[in-house]
Amino acid sequence: MSELPKSKFLDRTTPPHVMTLVLLAGLSALSMNIFLPSLPNMAAYFKTDYALMQLSVSLYLGVTGVLQVIIGPASDRYGRRPVILIGLVVFMLATIGCLLAKDVTTFLIFRMIQTGIATGIVLSRAIIRDIVPMDKAASMIGYVTMGMALVPMAAPALGGILDELFGWQANFSMLLILGALIGGLIYFDLGETNIHRSPSLMAQARDYPELFRSRRFWGYALTAAFASGSFFAFLGGAPFIGTTYFGLSSSGLGIYFGIVSLGYVAGNFLSGRYSTRFGINRMMLYGSFATLGGLVLSTLVIAAGATHPLAFFGFMFAVGIGNGMVLPNANAGMLSVRPQLAGSASGLGGSIMLLGGASLAALTGVILTPGSGPFRLLALMILTSVLAVFTVLYIMRVARQAGPLNETEHH
Repeated sequence: MSELPKSKFLDRTTPPHVMTLVLLAGLSALSMNIFLPSLPNMAAYFKTDYALMQLSVSLYLGVTGVLQVIIGPASDRYGRRPVILIGLVVFMLATIGCLLAKDVTTFLIFRMIQTGIATGIVLSRAIIRDIVPMDKAASMIGYVTMGMALVPMAAPALGGILDELFGWQANFSMLLILGALIGGLIYFDLGETNIHRSPSLMAQARDYPELFRSRRFWGYALTAAFASGSFFAFLGGAPFIGTTYFGLSSSGLGIYFGIVSLGYVAGNFLSGRYSTRFGINRMMLYGSFATLGGLVLSTLVIAAGATHPLAFFGFMFAVGIGNGMVLPNANAGMLSVRPQLAGSASGLGGSIMLLGGASLAALTGVILTPGSGPFRLLALMILTSVLAVFTVLYIMRVARQAGPLNETEHH
């Protein structure tokens, strides 16, 4: 890491400015949800039903999860810079395809190709790990994801306004413009940070089992999956609970949804501020307990007879804080198990988290019924939070046995 030159803004020979990484990761997040308010209008435009139009979200998630496994190894072999630039070009061409699509099949094909922007989230983490040591990486990832977390809070509102003023195409025009602007910034500011590249993809494939054999990698990956699982379960079930149990309107639901996002921003700030001081394992433990504590309190308050939406949504602030504390540190841990495979670790870990979380979100649709109330959802979220606590304790046990992470792990 000391071999890399000091970062200089708009200098392609040095590592990127942290704000460049925030914007890159933010564009990845923006492409996910800016157009959500437009889905009904898009269904009408393409003369199809809403369920088919919604595949533009679920298929996008699935393809992104698979693509993350490919992006990481490719960047370990060929470098972060070329993979990100190619991803941005693919994203912009696919966005043009979405704008020009005349039928829903063509639109969905180009929407899936838009997942090229997933390079932003995967490789912004890997670049940070290239530049700084593990505990400092957790802090930087915390700040980057804090900036990124602000995007999903504002994007649907922005998308709704653009849709009302100019139609659904305005959202994809906005993505195209931002893709071009951020692509230009990346071209001039992002110097290559992967200075220990794999000699070939085959050589890397032989190294890849190192990650699978690492107890600590699986500990960090599963901690991230279980911690984010409570959040994904919330995303899958909260709209149903909000409307059927608490009687909220869609606008009221949107306001309450902001509580968990605010918590996530706060948790990311705490990671940025304290991970270097306390270490990544203790921060993950504190975050997991914060999530678990909030969910248990919500269950007790509702069981005692509380009927206000804050009895459920108010305690989701703790879920947001917990995720904001756990995820940056778990990601830093995953990327530090085998620093020479940081890209692969980021991609594989992200895929495990995304596919596992999406499965939990789908599970909420199975377990929730109109008369079930919030308790089944809370029980599922508590279960995933307890599992997150156990995986953190497992990592701490391995650390006591095998020593600090910068020492060679033999098991």
